[in-house]
Amino acid sequence: MATLPNPLPRLASLGLGLPPGKLIDTTDEGPWHEPLLWLADDRATPAAWAALQQAPRTLGLLPVVLDIGGGHGGPEDWELAPAEVSYPGDHDAEEVLADFWEECCAQEAGDWPGLAEATAAAADPDAVATDIASGLLSAGGPLKEPRLALVPARRSADIPTALGWMGAVNYGDDTARLSAVLRSWEDRFGIRVVALGFDHLRVSVAAPPTTLAEAQALAAEHFAFCPDNLWQGSDTILEAYAERQLLDQPAWSFWWD
Repeated sequence: MATLPNPLPRLASLGLGLPPGKLIDTTDEGPWHEPLLWLADDRATPAAWAALQQAPRTLGLLPVVLDIGGGHGGPEDWELAPAEVSYPGDHDAEEVLADFWEECCAQEAGDWPGLAEATAAAADPDAVATDIASGLLSAGGPLKEPRLALVPARRSADIPTALGWMGAVNYGDDTARLSAVLRSWEDRFGIRVVALGFDHLRVSVAAPPTTLAEAQALAAEHFAFCPDNLWQGSDTILEAYAERQLLDQPAWSFWWD
């Protein structure tokens, strides 16, 4: 993937006041030629996210919460594959979703309906990301063992690709195609990638759909992007998924079997 210079090798000299942590370069084929991420040693807290969110942005580093619980270990055990991904900007989001739809959804749901219309942002996307991260990291939150990480990426949507994350490998082996869709959602719905696990992804949403018609149009994109959200979720019909999971919702979650 074409990127700007990676700041992680000089992280110690950047004066970010980071908590104890380590640089990780482990991939499925051995050490990568440069660090892929910095990972904190201790459990993440809402205050730690808020303190780190803005400071590294000008350096080309973005925060994300990694959930290292659930029996899959940390990113060293996730078989990261940065050599296998392309560049998100080389893919068109609608073409990617249309391809996914044809492969997995068309027989069940008919022809690809096209992209949903953009929604006006009701709040600052980074502020919403902080709110969602705070909820995830609060006592009793849904993440089993969250750790704060810094990833060399200029866009939040590119974080999974910058890591070489393979959480959706059973569905598609080029994460850049997923990032192309996430970029489109950044532009249309103000999303930010907030948390990643071995096989799951959570994003904050600053401009969620506010009408059922808008939510139903977007539900088709979610079905194409992550069919397991419906096939193995509680809402197996697009209309129900749209109403319960998308309408006025400030966060979206995805899980691939």
